[in-house]
Amino acid sequence: MAILIDKSTRIIVQGVTGYEGSLHAGRMLAAGGMVLAGVTPGKGGQNVNRLPVYGSVAEAVAEHQATASVVFVPAASAPLAILEAADAGLRLIVVVTEGIPVRDMVQVVAHLAEREVTLIGPNCPGVLTVGQSSAGIMPSKIFRPGPVGVVSRSGTLSYEIVAGLSRAGIGQTTCVGIGGDPVHGIGFTECLELFEHDDATRVIMLIGEIGGDEEERAAEYIRRNITKPVVAYVAGFALPPARSIGHAGAIIGAGSGSVGSAGLKASALESAGVSVARRPAEVATFVKLALAGGM
Repeated sequence: MAILIDKSTRIIVQGVTGYEGSLHAGRMLAAGGMVLAGVTPGKGGQNVNRLPVYGSVAEAVAEHQATASVVFVPAASAPLAILEAADAGLRLIVVVTEGIPVRDMVQVVAHLAEREVTLIGPNCPGVLTVGQSSAGIMPSKIFRPGPVGVVSRSGTLSYEIVAGLSRAGIGQTTCVGIGGDPVHGIGFTECLELFEHDDATRVIMLIGEIGGDEEERAAEYIRRNITKPVVAYVAGFALPPARSIGHAGAIIGAGSGSVGSAGLKASALESAGVSVARRPAEVATFVKLALAGGM
């Protein structure tokens, strides 16, 4: 089984004629994703990676019965691209684009709340179900099939930890990169719920970072709703207050010196029964113990 995407997911790529869109469309195809077409306004009729290009999402959806889109559109145009995808009836929208203004995303999220749409991102690596499909920019070669569901705020941290799990002989079901912006689509709690009901997932791996309260809310949700073992890693234990680490949402609150810190997040998760690694190298050991029933 899987969450969010599987081998039946029918994908289009918005911004496919750009460098990133073209590159990753090819990589998604190589990973087994059912990528059917691309969309770039004004460039309909072209072909990229043997994919037909359409001038609008509605055309691509009508022609290929698409169910999902991956957005590689520049930040200034990305909000309209997301709304276009939602209005065309797509049910999953993955937004890789970085740098979309928070105000724009507030409006986009409000618009999507009125529709049956799952948004992943923005500023995210997307989602990959091992051996079935990829929608985003995750490097499929580091994954191997197995029982661990992964959800992360950080793309590069998820790659590091997934690669470590794979080297240790521990495979994965689905990996979801929710993105590091302060306003985004699907979050930890939604993914935790999906993994809880996925029969193939035996252990959930949560990868967090400083800033916001996403991990704290996840801890409370785990306490109340999750029966499967959860292992976590939170980046930023050594970071001084009021410093960010790459993501717009990854900043410790100024003043108190602790709001949004790795320490508080780890404490909240541990109080909910989650095993929290302090270093990425510890994760595989913690997951092995969880799979063996030792946590």
